[in-house]
Formats: sequence, C-alpha cells, structure tokens
Amino acid sequence: MCRECGSHVLQLLSCSTDPSFFLVAKMATAGKVIKCKAAVAWEPNKPLVMEEIEVAPPEANEVRIKIVATGLCRTDLYHLFEGMHEQGFPAVLGHEGAGIVESVGPGVTEFQPGDKVIPLFIAQCGECRFCKSPKTNECEKGWAADNPDVMASPEPRFTCKGKKVLQFMGTFSEYTVIDQMAVAKIDPAAPLEKVCLLGCGICTGYGAAVNTAKVEPGSTCAVFGLGAVGLAAVMGCKSAGAERIIAVDINPEKFEKAKVLGATDFVNPKDHDKPISEVLAEMTNGGVDFSLECVGNVKVMRSALESCIPGWGVSVIVGWTDMEDFSARPVQLISGRTWKGSLFGGFKSKDGVPQMVKAYLDKKVKLDEFITHNMALEKVNDAIELMKEGKCIRTVLSVSPQ
Repeated sequence: MCRECGSHVLQLLSCSTDPSFFLVAKMATAGKVIKCKAAVAWEPNKPLVMEEIEVAPPEANEVRIKIVATGLCRTDLYHLFEGMHEQGFPAVLGHEGAGIVESVGPGVTEFQPGDKVIPLFIAQCGECRFCKSPKTNECEKGWAADNPDVMASPEPRFTCKGKKVLQFMGTFSEYTVIDQMAVAKIDPAAPLEKVCLLGCGICTGYGAAVNTAKVEPGSTCAVFGLGAVGLAAVMGCKSAGAERIIAVDINPEKFEKAKVLGATDFVNPKDHDKPISEVLAEMTNGGVDFSLECVGNVKVMRSALESCIPGWGVSVIVGWTDMEDFSARPVQLISGRTWKGSLFGGFKSKDGVPQMVKAYLDKKVKLDEFITHNMALEKVNDAIELMKEGKCIRTVLSVSPQ
C-alpha cells in the first residue's frame, strides 16, 4: 500500500544488478479490464495471430499477472499441431512463463501486487488426497485434472473480438489470470527471463531423474531425446551422482550441449544398423540402470525400456503424448525392470518451483545454457518454426517490459 494515498502499488525491479532499487508505480489497472496484446491460436495447425485481447479482473482466489517472459515449450506445439482438440480453440497458449502480480481477487492472502511469480500448469491446492500424499504431485483441482484434453480452464478470463478465448496458462499474453493454487511466489532477485523455464521443461526433465527415477550415485543412465527436457534430465542425472550418462539423439549437433550439462557418452541411432537397445546393452554390459524417454514417441519409449538392465533397471516416460497406445513384451517387466511415468518431474508445484529458483540462484542448477534464442512475442511463429526444425533448445519470448 502507498503510505500517502493508501492505494496499491506495483514494485518493479528496475535493475537486475541492484535489487534494492525499485521503481514504484500506482496500480491504475486494479479492478478493471485490461486490453493488451496476445498471440492467439484461432484454430489448430495454423500460425498464431497477434491480437488485442481483453483480460478480466481476477475473481475470488485468482491472481492477475503481468507476464514478463515465457519459454516456448514442445507441449504448446503438441496442442497446436498434434492434439488439435476441436474444443481447445481459440486459445492463448504458453505455460512456461514468469511475471509480476498486477492485482489479486477476493480471498487471496498469499500474494500481493509486485510479487514475482511463476504460473503452474499443475495446481497444488494443499487439501486434496493427492496433495496430502507424498507419493504424487498430482492435484484433483485445476484444468490439468478437469480438462486435460482441452488443456485449458472452461472459464477463461480472456476475450477477443467478442469471443471467449481459452488459456493454456496464457503466457503468450501480456497479462493472464490464474487461480492462486496454480501460482508460485519466487525470490524477488530471480531474473524472470531465465527462471520462466522452470515453469515446465527444466523441472520436468531434472525432476524425472532426481525425483521419479531416483538416479543413484555411481549408476549408468541413458537419456533419449536432447530437447530442453532431455538436457534437463541429463543435468538431473549428473546432480544425482550418475557415473555414466549416455545421451541419445538423432541430431548430433545437440551432443555438445549435452556434454556441458553432464553427458559422458553420445549415441546417434542413425549411425547403427541394429536396435538402439542392443547398442546400449553392448556399451554397458547388459543395459543401463536408468533410462529416461524425453521425446514423447511410443517407439522410443519401448526402446528406452529395453535398454535397461534386467533385474533392477528403471525406465521413466517423460515425453508428453496421448495420441497412441504403447506396448512391450511382458517378459521385459517380468525380468525385473520397472516402467513408470513422470509429470512435471514429480515436483509438487508450489513447493518445488521456488526451491528450483533458489537452486538456480545458488548456481546448483543451470538455466542460461538452455536458452538458444531470445525473441519478442511478436516473433512467436518464427520461434515455433525453429522448434519444429530442431534448431533451438529453448526460445525465450519477451512479453512485457519489467
């Protein structure tokens, strides 16, 4: 609150090297509809269109966030080009963002204007049976539980040209409105153009290794797919103390980045005339201790499982897809392998994301190394093409100035 007039104020870090210096601005927008720019997906398999949208004020238990930066994640492309659910459009995509709280709705006590936050695609209500269990990071509330096919809340706060526009978190917009149970408050010193990546890909891969696979010191691991999620899995294996980390990808240009993040061996399946599982078995005296599939391809999932050593090998499905069934011969599991899945790296979202932000600030987790391109939001279609062509790891889109 302003000491002079009693109104809400927004505190913006104006200098990343001097966090004690703040720019203070009166919150003239609180309680009002905000008109802002956003990249709208009007229909599947079509380019996004920059539009002016209206963003409603937050309702009870909601937070309106000014998005500063957002990553482009493969899951955005999945919704646009693969899932293409007819009820999932028009929509504002983007779910790997970071921003500053602009205003809060009734009943919100955890956040206030000026807080730095990261929206979360998995809620953590703290009250349901899943949230209360240490066995899972699932939550019974939020769109991820209620509308996983549409990938959006059925009651969006966006409108454009008189039509309701769905929001897959909506970080491809200058402003978005999110329920407080799906928002994490983070360290005010965190650079938003870096930590936005913790909203999805980096936590997903890193946690899959550390939390889900529970990689052990001295073990041998294989990571299939070296996008941002796979590279984060490599980093997780390294952090967990793996002795040997085999990076598997059909694009050898990604191997150098994998080496920086901890990979020790590199395999391109196209260089071999036998199944990749046989190649890895020969390299490791029977198979790896842990494998992580970070592609979202059912054939690769099976290869990752078959690359594990019988008896105790653990294979984790990390790559997102819901387009096809997957299969394996029963003997693969009867022989002692474990096959499991990982969502958001097993992190309970509101608890885990701030911890990962702190780990980055403490230089225990890398983020800068994942960013290959920086673009304005208006260039989002160019960023999509880069990802489709395998020419980027992560593109960070600048959405709003701090």
